[in-house]
Amino acid sequence: MPTKTITPWYKRPAFLYGIFVLFLAYFTYVHNYWHPPQLFWDENYHIASAQKYLNGVHFMEPHPPLGKLLIAWGEKIVDGNALDNQFIGTDYGRKIPEGFSFAGYRLFPTILAWLTAIVVYLIFLQILKHPIFAVLLSFLYVFDNALIVHSRGAMLESTLLFFCLSMILITLVLVEKWKEQRWRRICSTLLGFCFACALATKVNALVMILVFPYFIWQCWGHKKEIWEMLGLSLIGFLIPYFAIWQTHFALGTKVIKTLPDRGYYQASETYKGLIDEGKTRNPMYFPVMLRDSWAFLPHYQRGVPKLDLCKSGENGSPFFLWPIGARTINYRWETPDSNEYLYLYLQSNPVGWLFGLTGVILTASLVIGSFLLPLKKPLEYRPQLILFLGLYIGYMGAMSMITRVMYLYHYFPPLVFSFCLLGMSIKEINIVGKWKVEEAFRTSLVLTIAALTFVSFQFFRPLTYYQPITDEAFQKRAWLNIWNLKCVNCEVVSPIVKKQC
Repeated sequence: MPTKTITPWYKRPAFLYGIFVLFLAYFTYVHNYWHPPQLFWDENYHIASAQKYLNGVHFMEPHPPLGKLLIAWGEKIVDGNALDNQFIGTDYGRKIPEGFSFAGYRLFPTILAWLTAIVVYLIFLQILKHPIFAVLLSFLYVFDNALIVHSRGAMLESTLLFFCLSMILITLVLVEKWKEQRWRRICSTLLGFCFACALATKVNALVMILVFPYFIWQCWGHKKEIWEMLGLSLIGFLIPYFAIWQTHFALGTKVIKTLPDRGYYQASETYKGLIDEGKTRNPMYFPVMLRDSWAFLPHYQRGVPKLDLCKSGENGSPFFLWPIGARTINYRWETPDSNEYLYLYLQSNPVGWLFGLTGVILTASLVIGSFLLPLKKPLEYRPQLILFLGLYIGYMGAMSMITRVMYLYHYFPPLVFSFCLLGMSIKEINIVGKWKVEEAFRTSLVLTIAALTFVSFQFFRPLTYYQPITDEAFQKRAWLNIWNLKCVNCEVVSPIVKKQC
């Protein structure tokens, strides 16, 4: 009897397609990521924070420490600058010295954005079990202009997105393999670890707690396995979460009087004493330091202005406009000559965002219909659809209750959720009216989505990579007034601003 040949994992199509996704994502996210060599958007804050870590300066910030620790670690590894202390006396860096290198500060945000491409691919592969579909749907992430331009800076969103999506991937694997003890224990611990890293980057990662009730729902009735999963996830969460915060406290041993509150940042008298006595590295005082750090967030938020669309130069936008890419943000611009400009713009890939929104609408219709109408064929992906739709609605619902000004990039997590909803919706729709949807049509549809996404990415490419563009060419890209996409010499007012004012 002939022996069955087993193809090595590194020669299987799914693996090779994943390498292809990484290859594409390298050229969109990583290549020449240190360009432009100028500060833009929140880099002014985050590089200043990273330099405080590198120089052992105490500070507090509204965001948890992991993202900024990684920015500092990148500079420590690359060591691209002879000095890294230009901004330790301020929370907002302004003028950089000539020859300043961003290669280290932007390293980890860029690398994690790149690796997120393979996580997105694996999520599609885990759900759909279709490597070709997984590759083509990954184009929605790989070629999204807004995600690319923001992730190539020393920002926090790519770190947040990597760990949030890793949580989803791990949850999907865990639900599939929960009966196998080894997989259950590994995935449960990793799930807690990724949750800790996400929540230690930005507090809006709290929405990811919804993956835990999803697992409980899928494994309902198996109390032993559920409690084991929750226990291991808790251990996997607590150790890295407290280790990250303790690292933050241990590094902050110096006080610079030019910083807020003479360098103490609203710390309690107890915490001030610990800094002065050099005891911040002692874990015995961890609860006091963590309490004061948590208390700084509401203190900071009270000073953040509310959204004011009548204010000149307002970059914020209401959450309900995010799914259509409004409002864009001009991160920086300059004039290389009299006829062309360079722009770094937070501009969506409108094709990808439109299809993502379509996925949300289709999913809501499918899920509601599955509960209210007798379907000829039950939804194959109903649990997964409910998970992603729940994450999308939960995140957007939380954003709707925040009164401070918010920005288009706050939509990044639900944007990727919408991509996943689109992929599952395409696979779920079998009949439209009297027309039966064949697999060949689905393949053609997914291929068309990927192609249109790529073409749209190329069209908006100059605004993503700081490439020369004329006013005329720029105006051809301002498809919707509500985007507020405007060139230097162009006057375009969003209709929502007119209505508000």
